[in-house]
Amino acid sequence: MAQITRYPFASHLRAEASSHIRHYREGKIRREGRGLSFWFDPTRGSIIEVPLADRELTFLVKSQSSDYQDLAVQGTVLWRVADAARLSDRVDFTLDLKTGKPKSKPEDHIRSVLSALSRQYVDDYIKALGVRAVLEAGLAPLQTALNAGFAKDPTPEAMGLEVIAVRVANLSPSSELARALQAPTFEALQQQSDEATFARRALAVEKERAIAENELNNQVELAARQAELIAREDANGRAEAEAKAAASKIAAEGAAEAKVIGAEAEATRVRAVEQAQADMEKARMAALSQLAPEALYALAAREFATKLEKIDSVTISPDMVAGLVKQLQGAMPAAARE
Repeated sequence: MAQITRYPFASHLRAEASSHIRHYREGKIRREGRGLSFWFDPTRGSIIEVPLADRELTFLVKSQSSDYQDLAVQGTVLWRVADAARLSDRVDFTLDLKTGKPKSKPEDHIRSVLSALSRQYVDDYIKALGVRAVLEAGLAPLQTALNAGFAKDPTPEAMGLEVIAVRVANLSPSSELARALQAPTFEALQQQSDEATFARRALAVEKERAIAENELNNQVELAARQAELIAREDANGRAEAEAKAAASKIAAEGAAEAKVIGAEAEATRVRAVEQAQADMEKARMAALSQLAPEALYALAAREFATKLEKIDSVTISPDMVAGLVKQLQGAMPAAARE
């Protein structure tokens, strides 16, 4: 913005390098250029200041697709002044010579023109397509259409403007339409989620069934092993009992056989002893049968004497003495008796 310093008879203007100044006096241009600084008579002239720096216009356009669905497009238009003289002829940039500010709002007029053009190009693009086609295409085709529209339109050039670039920042449907468009996808995702949940539950059930079946198989196998172990223990017990019984039988048979052998040996011994005794007795009897009665009496007396342990008293009668004498005499040889 130009700076105007007022003095009693004249004023001084100093402009920035980014501003184009046009000084009119009595209907004619006296000075024109960028970044001027000069004295002027405020009562006899008019000054125009056109900013030359790049400007940015933010627009928000609401339009309808071919299927009558509301869409909102938000973007920016980067523009600048290409021909300050032409623009100043079309738009009022006159300065208030007291304050140095524009008397009107020239940039609002420019913004209005650019916004209208943006709205037109957005409508041309969106109304030709359905809402799904527009949303699926995204921002790039719309931005290309806007740049192409500004490049072909003669209005900016006729006003002395140049549109540098157009950028589309957002393309969105209305809230109701957004919910409607999201519903199929949401339902599909929900269905996928439900299917995933069902699949997870089914997998969990299958795993639980497999675990239960595995546990049952383990129990069956353990029971079979336990039964086999019991059978083996029974077989081992029977085998051990049979072995013990066989051993006992063998031991009993051996003991019985040993007893029989011992008995037979004892019987043989007894028979041998008894036979020997019988033979001895027979021989003794045979020998005794050859003896005289007196000798037999003597032997009997001797045998009787060996059986006695103690003799308290002996009674001898005359008859006994006579008999003994007689026996003695009979036992003595004949020569001795003579």
